[in-house]
Parts: sequence; structure tokens; C-alpha cells
Amino acid sequence: MTVAQAVVEYLSKQYTVDSIGGQDFRERLIPGTFGIFGHGNVAGVGQALKQYQQLDPTIMPYYQGRNEQAQAHQAVGYARHTRRRQTFAISTSIGPGSSNLLTGAALATTNRLPVLLLPSDTFATRAADPVLQQLEQPYAYDITVNDAFRPLSKFFDRVSRPEQLFSAFHHGLRVLTDPAETGAVTISLPQDVQAEAFDVPEEFLAEREWRIRRPDADDEDIRRAADAIRAAKRPLIIAGGGVLYAYANEELAKFVELTGIPVGNTQAGVGVLPWDHKFSLGAIGSTGTTAANAIAAEADLIIGIGTRYEDFTTASRTAFQNPDVKFININVAAIDAYKHGTSLPIVADARKALVKLNQALGGYRIGADLEQQIANEKTRWNATVDAAFDTRFTPLPAQNEIIGATSRAMDAADVVICAAGSLPGDLHKMWRVRDPFGYHVEYAYSCMGYEIPGGLGVKRAALAEAAKGGAQRDVVVMVGDGSYLMMHTELVTAVAERIKLIVVLIQNHGYASIGSLSESLGSQRFGTQYRALDEEHHSFDDGERLPVDLALNAESLGVKVIRIEPGEKVIAELEQAIRDAKAAPENGGPIVIHVESDPLLDAPSSESWWDVPVSQVSELESTKQAFQTYVDHKSRQRKLLG
Repeated sequence: MTVAQAVVEYLSKQYTVDSIGGQDFRERLIPGTFGIFGHGNVAGVGQALKQYQQLDPTIMPYYQGRNEQAQAHQAVGYARHTRRRQTFAISTSIGPGSSNLLTGAALATTNRLPVLLLPSDTFATRAADPVLQQLEQPYAYDITVNDAFRPLSKFFDRVSRPEQLFSAFHHGLRVLTDPAETGAVTISLPQDVQAEAFDVPEEFLAEREWRIRRPDADDEDIRRAADAIRAAKRPLIIAGGGVLYAYANEELAKFVELTGIPVGNTQAGVGVLPWDHKFSLGAIGSTGTTAANAIAAEADLIIGIGTRYEDFTTASRTAFQNPDVKFININVAAIDAYKHGTSLPIVADARKALVKLNQALGGYRIGADLEQQIANEKTRWNATVDAAFDTRFTPLPAQNEIIGATSRAMDAADVVICAAGSLPGDLHKMWRVRDPFGYHVEYAYSCMGYEIPGGLGVKRAALAEAAKGGAQRDVVVMVGDGSYLMMHTELVTAVAERIKLIVVLIQNHGYASIGSLSESLGSQRFGTQYRALDEEHHSFDDGERLPVDLALNAESLGVKVIRIEPGEKVIAELEQAIRDAKAAPENGGPIVIHVESDPLLDAPSSESWWDVPVSQVSELESTKQAFQTYVDHKSRQRKLLG
């Protein structure tokens, strides 16, 4: 058989095996392959997929896509919803097809989510040299475009001879299924090697199980952590995505109900507790709630569980102002457990560590004063969100009102998707999550254009979940016009497969998030509006609005579109439109709901900060004022958290 045929058959027989609380799970690791074909893979992986499709379509289902980067985003969305037990493989041609995957690789690795990338490469034999789309470097003739994947991948290999296939895929899938190492796995396949025939050992093509490793916590680490918790007066938990990937949310609920320790969550950790849980403070950090940030400022012990402590989470190291604050970091990845110089790292699965902590902390409870402060801060923040969601009956609503209407129209099990712009921050602090799977905001890379393909990947996983008797979930993508224009073409994929994906498209005629940031930094929203060029001043800031009709654009792709016209009933009409979209047939294809908003109406303040440097010298008075504000915030920044 050919190398490509061996790859396809091999991938069809790989399974992940997982055990959670005595219950065993066995899932197909690669349930399908995406591919856009060109001269790099049409005679290799493309031929193999076609051959197996004719033999048996279930061996390795093939899925089309319109952009290689978007295919990677679909795989990441699928992997997130399946809690890293499953992902997709992606085949590309050489050159542009391969390099289109680079952003997808960076996003997957940054988010610690598995995706298998199979970019085609130039001739291993160099029989035709140089081939079309080959990169030539005079100082290193063995470098190809695919070498750019090395720093973006958790594993990289190039199969230059058929025999290398065995070790490349064995080690690649080892990394793909390891919670501590996972991310983009890239195996480069030269186009001539893909089509080359060789003898494949039967054992390579036999079924193989990859057990997801969930390391237990060391008993001495647990003892030290328990002692630190008992000594703390104002402890706080920061829960990240690792809690969800470890299926530790129920054990976390037991922990906080036993101890009373409150929980603030990162973007990836939204859903670890329902929004109205007594000890849930909601989002923490730069895009956090005032409740979480008020408790964090005085905390003397932070218990980080499954978080990588990005700068939004720590408010650029200004969130924790108690000079005696200490950190316990529980994480399956050592790089995250040791963050910020902590003296109490616990390298372990989040659920297993919490089980042991629950056993070790019998009788510990926070003080009544802290418990009362938690209740007071939650009440204050909930009233703030209620006011933000309240309809003002103006023609152009605030984004807050649109979020409120979307939340009210969705069911508890439904999933909201977002990635970039002002929406992620607003959703993080205000979205009232009710289900552990109900929130999916890609914010490690915050990649513009992720929303629609990522949402499509989540919807594929949700459909597979429902087919196995799981929850019935609608997937609602919230996306601004700037991010929509980056990568909306996977709507065509949803049309082709008749997948119901609900897209709330918010038109605010520019980059609202960066516009607001630019204004706060003294740059006066420069270059963030969609305007016609003023040639006299060579400015895009003051010209006429562009006559862009994104609703018509979506309609031209075969999508059903619901237009919400500006007016006093816009929020009520939006809410009803989402309900109508949810009631549409499951196989009816995507639905876009187009609504305009006022980009100058901000969300409630988090009473926090994010470090974005301001010019130290400037001719602009606005920049001078912004720099003084920056210096004031900078004075509160800690060098290490400890």
C-alpha cells in the first residue's frame, strides 16, 4: 500500500481511552479528515481518502472546507467540546496550502488543544527541483515552508522515507493524547513519499488505544497544600480550563461547598460552576467581575487549578495586592504548575488533586466575614449586569443588551461561541453560564475569524454527543463585523452539510474593541473604523461609512438571514429571532441574525487593568494623559507572584 493509504487506515484505528470516577470511555481519536487538495496531496492522501470512501465511508469520513486555517479551527472547536478526547486530521497541499495552517497551529498549541496537521511537502527525492511553490533558501536547501511549524507545534516530524512513518505517528499521537503536552502535532508528508508503495506491518494497522494520562497528586504536596489552606484567612480559587478537561467540576463544587472558598474563573474556565452558585464569583482579572477582583485584591492564598495564569487572569500581575499572598498551583503541565515562582506546585490531574484535598481538609471553613463579603460582592455585581442587560429602547442597542437578549433566548445546554474583539471580554464578565459545556470563547490566541469555523467544530461535536444520547445543544456564534470579514467562508461548509449553526452578527462598522483600547491609550481610535479614504488627509477616520451589507453577503453564500432593523423594538426582535432560529429544523443549514449596535457604549468596568504600554513621549495631549494613567497602574504591578 502507499504511505498515504497506510496513514489513513492507521488513523481510522486509533482510540482514546479514559477513566473518570470509575467510568470508562472509549472514543475514536480521529473521527474524520479535512482536506483541500492540490498537487501536494491529490495523488496521496486525496487518493487514499477516495479509495477508502468507496470501500467503506465509515473508515475515514472526509470533510470539505474552504480555508485550511478554518479547518484547523473546526478541529480545535471539536477537540474542546470533546474535552480533548477527539480531534480531526487536516491534509493540505504544499506551499500556500500548508502555510495557511500556521495560524491554526499556533491557536491549537496556545490553547493546549489537540489537532493533527498533515501538510504536504516538496519532493523528498528532489527529482523535480525546484517544484512549484517550493521555498528555496541558499544557506539551507533542506528548509521548506513546513519548517515554520516547528516553533508552533508540540510535535513536529517529516516523513522523508516510508519507514519513518511508524515512529513519526507513534510519537505524534503520544503527544496528541497527553494532557500535559497536547497542542498542534505536525507531520510533514512530502508529496512523492505520500504516493510511494511499501510493505506495511500488520501491527501498525491494528487497533490501538491511547489512555489519557491523569497523574495523581503526590501525598506530600497535598499535605503541604492542606496546611497552607488551613492557615489562610482569605483564600481564593482561580479555576481554568484544566478543571473542565479533567471533568473536575463536580469535585470542585464539593470542595467549595465543604470549605466555602470562593471561585473566580478564567475564560477557559467559564462553566466550572453555574453563574448563580453561592461561591461563584464569576470571571477574574482584566475582563473579570468586580466581585472576583475585590476578593482577589485582598486574598492571602490563591489556589490555581488548571490555569496557565495569562495576563488577563492576573490583570497583568496587579490583581493580587496582599503583600503576603501565596500560590498553590495545581496543573497537569509542569510549566503551568510552576508559574510565577510558586513554592507549592502540584503537578497532577485537577480532579484527582481535588479528591485528595477534599479528604485532607475535613473541618476547614472560611470565616463568616469573608462569606458575607462574597455574598455582598455577588449581589453588587449581579445588579450591575442586570442594569447592563436592561433595554434602553434606542435604535442602536449597546452590545450589553445584545448579550442579554442572546442569553435569555438560549437554553441552559446551548453553547455560545466567540473569540475576538470586545465580545470576549464582555461575555467573560457578564455571560450567565448554566452548563459546563455552555461557553466556548477562544481567548488564549483570540484569533479573529475563529468564531464561525470554531463554532462549526463545536456543532459537529454536539451532534455526535446527541447521537449517543447526550444533551441536545444549539450552538450560537456571536461575532462582530471585523471578525466576520476575516473568515466567514465556512458558512458555505455549513450550507453544504445542512448544519444548523446560529450566528448573531453584530455590525458596528469597525473594530470596536481596539477602538476603545486605542482611545484609552491616547491614540484616539486611529484606524479602527470602516470608513472611506479621505484622500486629502489620507485618513480612514472621518470618511463616509462603507456601503457594506454583510447580511446580503451571507445570503449570497446560501445562508438564511434574519435582519433586525434599528428601532425601539430591536432587542425584543433579536430575542425572538434567536428563538425562531432554535426552532428551525436541525438539518436546515446555518442562520445568520444581523443586528447593528452602538460601538461607543461600553460594558461595566471590571475595576481592573491590563498592561498595554503607552508612548512615553508624545505631541498628543491625549497620549500624555494616558501615559500618566499608565504609570499609576504600573506602580501596582508585582514582579513575581510567589
